[in-house]
Amino acid sequence: MNGANMDMDMNTDGGNGRHGAGGRGRVVAGLRRRLVRRRIRIRRTRGRRLRRAIVVLLTVLANLVGAAVVAYHLTKIPEPHPETAMQSTVFVDDHGDYLGRRGPVDRQEIPLSQVPRYVREAVIAAENRSFRTDTGISPKAIGRAAWSTVSGGGRQGGSTITQQYVKNALLSPEQSLSRKAREALIAIKLDRTRSKDEILRGYLNTVYFGRGAAGIQSAARNYFGVDAEDLTVSQGAALASVINIPSYYEKAGSDPKVTAKLVDRWQWVLDAMAHSGAITSAQRAAARFPAFRFYPPGDTDGQRQYLIDAAASEAADRLGITEDQLARGGYTVRTTFDLTAQDATAELAADGAEKKTREQTAGAETAGEKAAEEKASGVTRSRARPAGDVRVHTAVVALVPGDGAVRVLYGGADYATQPFNDARDGAVEAGTALQPFSGMKLLAPLTGLARTAAPTPLRLASAYATAAAHGVYATPYTVAKITRAGRTLYEAHPRTRTAMTPDGAGLITKLLYGRSGAPVATHTGAAGLRTLWQTAYDEHLTLTVALFAEHPAKGKKAALPAPLPYTAESRSLFVSEGVWSKIVGTAEGHDPAAEPNPGLPTGQTKPILATR
Repeated sequence: MNGANMDMDMNTDGGNGRHGAGGRGRVVAGLRRRLVRRRIRIRRTRGRRLRRAIVVLLTVLANLVGAAVVAYHLTKIPEPHPETAMQSTVFVDDHGDYLGRRGPVDRQEIPLSQVPRYVREAVIAAENRSFRTDTGISPKAIGRAAWSTVSGGGRQGGSTITQQYVKNALLSPEQSLSRKAREALIAIKLDRTRSKDEILRGYLNTVYFGRGAAGIQSAARNYFGVDAEDLTVSQGAALASVINIPSYYEKAGSDPKVTAKLVDRWQWVLDAMAHSGAITSAQRAAARFPAFRFYPPGDTDGQRQYLIDAAASEAADRLGITEDQLARGGYTVRTTFDLTAQDATAELAADGAEKKTREQTAGAETAGEKAAEEKASGVTRSRARPAGDVRVHTAVVALVPGDGAVRVLYGGADYATQPFNDARDGAVEAGTALQPFSGMKLLAPLTGLARTAAPTPLRLASAYATAAAHGVYATPYTVAKITRAGRTLYEAHPRTRTAMTPDGAGLITKLLYGRSGAPVATHTGAAGLRTLWQTAYDEHLTLTVALFAEHPAKGKKAALPAPLPYTAESRSLFVSEGVWSKIVGTAEGHDPAAEPNPGLPTGQTKPILATR
């Protein structure tokens, strides 16, 4: 029985095994049927679903394009930043040499016509070689900048010239996707509504070049001491190379490492210019890396600020604006000054002061020398040396008789320590300096001059210039011409009137020529021991030197007059003769009569500057 049961169990297990295998097969077969049906269904609906996806994609694209079109039409080209509209006013001397500037931003706007074509092409080669053909944007650069912003990377460059102009002049400098998108829209609109030359002009007048210079005109002056229109091919390529990293490259010329790196970039720019045909192969072969002005530059105190003060005041008055408006207006003021003569005057005055110090220290001035000086000057001085700390002031004025143009205006040793201009504004005790005019009938504006106790050196020089011009008084002036963006706004003309009779003027001149025995009329005057005046003139130039001394103010104690040192006469003559020879008649082959001046009476001429 037990055996039968075992057989039955075995048969039962075998049956279950066969039944289990058949079930699994049916399950697999069912899955296969469902998979086949699904594949058939996918094939049947594939086209419909693809069409749906395309519709969705096109809808998204249409919405994006529509949004972009709407954004483009709603985008307005903003006005330039106030700071990019600001300009500085530049002052130059009578020969165009740079004196200095006034204004919050070192920038002067110039028309594109004043930028040589090869300079423009150098900037395009350095910054955006597709500028003439692109649409104002670089999709690749925008994508790179966007990825950098999203990924937290550093700032990315590579924008087109149009984008750089928009960023620098029209938008804030923040780095964000929204600002970058707005920059692109404005750049596209700018490119479609303005010419490439207009965009390039705006860019060149606002891009930063380092050394505090915004715009090509200021950069040309700060790096090479020339106007933009005078830049050479090599200089233009160098400035274009600087734009890439201006804060680094601005040290070129003084830092060898920076200079070497800039030379490499400069060569790269020139090669691109030659390849594009912007310059010839001969110009490329002849190019030499230009000499940069030393950086950082020295300050503009010393003498130049005296000149700029005087010219700025006069220029603002001529234009009918304030000096602050003048400083921000982007003017170029050509002055009447001769910078070389001015610098020479400063050197002579300093040399005279050092000479005085050496003589006082060494006790070199003998009694015989003192007596000779007293006899020559007609002034007797006390033998006592001045006690205490004494400061000797020197003021020098040189101007053109019958014209009024001021060539030299030396008002102090250093503007930084004494901004007050002794030559223009200082009241210096006259004493016998006005003696030649006593008893003479003087007309306006010299009326009452002979009774003036303390005239300014400028006024006294203009009085002697009237005698030199046969009685014709010319109002002194320091501004010859004012321009802005290539347009002349003001040009000086001599303002003259008769202030003394020709006979009276001739009598003064004859007296002073006879007294000195020199080839020019001279007069020495003084007010006791406190002041000393030395004036010399001919028909071409009038030169006045004034010396006075004081005990400097200390604390609440005001400055007090002091006697001049023993060597005042020799110092005055040293400066007067040195300045005169520097300005007139000492240059071999120069003839003052060879340059006519319509502002002078018949037979007179403008002085030829021997320093040129």
